[in-house]
Amino acid sequence: MRTRSSPATIDFAHPTGQRTLGAVALAREEQQRRKLEEIRRSFAEIGTRMGSLFEPAKESSDRGPEPAEPSEPAVGTAARRQVAHWALAAAVLALVCLLVGGGLGYLLHRPAGASTQPPATIVVTRTVPETKVVAPPACLVSAQRADVLVDMLVKKTRGIELTKALNAYTEASRACRKEASP
Repeated sequence: MRTRSSPATIDFAHPTGQRTLGAVALAREEQQRRKLEEIRRSFAEIGTRMGSLFEPAKESSDRGPEPAEPSEPAVGTAARRQVAHWALAAAVLALVCLLVGGGLGYLLHRPAGASTQPPATIVVTRTVPETKVVAPPACLVSAQRADVLVDMLVKKTRGIELTKALNAYTEASRACRKEASP
């Protein structure tokens, strides 16, 4: 019995209930294994050529005769040197710009020296006449009755007392307006 699990693989059901992969999936696995082995081999070759970066180099007297140096330098060595020179030049340029900018900032915003004279102070005196505002007596009564009314509202006093206080404030307010108007 055949079942379809994905578009690239066809699974075959075994009589024991186990499933086996189709030929397409097996070929793909084999191809991935080959690529992985090729990558591992290339890394191993590079590692033997360059040596370990974590272990100190052995002295030549311990090894015996050294193998002959290749007549041609490794591919990319000149490019690496050129990139290293550009990186060093960029770092030096950045440092110089930082120092120049800091110096200019210091010169432009430095505190004033002792050679400059303080600005002259100008004293202006004015006489402002004092005006005392006097409220008419009816307005003072109105303000007192308003205070009593607000106190009753805050204390949640309701009933006839609140009505009497509101009427007294309203009358005092009208009298204040009449006295204050010219």
